Amino acid sequence: MDESLGRRWAYLFFWGDRNFDIAIRADAFLSHCFPKYTGNNPVTKSTTKLIIQIPCFNEAETLGITLDALPKSVPGVDRVEVLIIDDGSVDDTAIVAKNWGVDHVVSLGANRGLARAFMAGLEASLKAGADIIVNTDADNQYCADDIPKLVQPILLRQSEIVVGARPIDQIRDFSPAKKVLQKFGSWVVRLASDTNIPDAPSGFRAFSRDAALQMNVFNEYTYTLETIIQAGQKGIPITWVPIRTNGYLRPSRLVKSIPSYIRRSIFTILRIFLAYKPLRFFLMAGSVPFTLGFLLSVRWVFLFFSGTPRSHVPSLILAAITILVGVQLWILGLVADVLSVNRKLLEEIQVRSRRADIDAEILARTTETNS
Repeated sequence: MDESLGRRWAYLFFWGDRNFDIAIRADAFLSHCFPKYTGNNPVTKSTTKLIIQIPCFNEAETLGITLDALPKSVPGVDRVEVLIIDDGSVDDTAIVAKNWGVDHVVSLGANRGLARAFMAGLEASLKAGADIIVNTDADNQYCADDIPKLVQPILLRQSEIVVGARPIDQIRDFSPAKKVLQKFGSWVVRLASDTNIPDAPSGFRAFSRDAALQMNVFNEYTYTLETIIQAGQKGIPITWVPIRTNGYLRPSRLVKSIPSYIRRSIFTILRIFLAYKPLRFFLMAGSVPFTLGFLLSVRWVFLFFSGTPRSHVPSLILAAITILVGVQLWILGLVADVLSVNRKLLEEIQVRSRRADIDAEILARTTETNS
């Protein structure tokens, strides 16, 4: 059978449809017909390693259930490994992970919070040679059977980050207030990040190697909102897929109370918005006192020319003060925007340095293994 004709026939018959499983069968067909064929399909072009990372803090009761549900293989992935981040657990979390036979365990010693555990997992996964990293929770909240669906856009080179969107309205364990807050928070994140992620607080997400290298989380509370906003600001392709959820095995540790959740979420969003969109933030903040001062000035002018016997000097002073405050906030926004350019340059240097360090470590480990 002629090789070029075989390739054309296979890609017309299989590859014409963008369906993931069909794409894999097309490349498998070509590899079977032509042993020397390396494939133009990004799914099977090279060896692909997927690492599923799970941050844990006292999860001995639920970790085993979560690990048992993880897939042993994923279409388009050559190797699946599991990485546990033990965030200072004082129960038998580490023992459960060891008995299950996980591939990697990262111990942080003391409890450092979910955000730092997440970043420690990304770094360890990259050093372990991960091409794709899936983050999930240890309480088995997310359906592990959806992992192939989660990594599909990355394997097909359609996106670099994929967020699993939960059916919020169908989750019985969520109170009406929490459902409203989840939707409102996601709307604010979409506004700040210029993305279309419907479930921003979801921790079930996949990262390509390049996307993971660019992630920086400064907030100690959670990583979910900040990583989406970073992706939007850095121009990293990000998308979402619908996922399923399991029954809740324990209450949420992040949402201890609705007022606390609201307060922390607002502070997190404001801080991220200030860091990544300073000009827009200060322009909006300065517009409030400037508009107030402008209206007071118009009122004073109107009263002055209407022949009122009073001078209304306090109103004029207040108008001048509020206008000056507004202008100063605008100037502060301009200065912050100029400084943000320096931050972007430093982030680019950090990414290059991080990539070089990780690649050097992988190369050294590979050389040591082969020798």
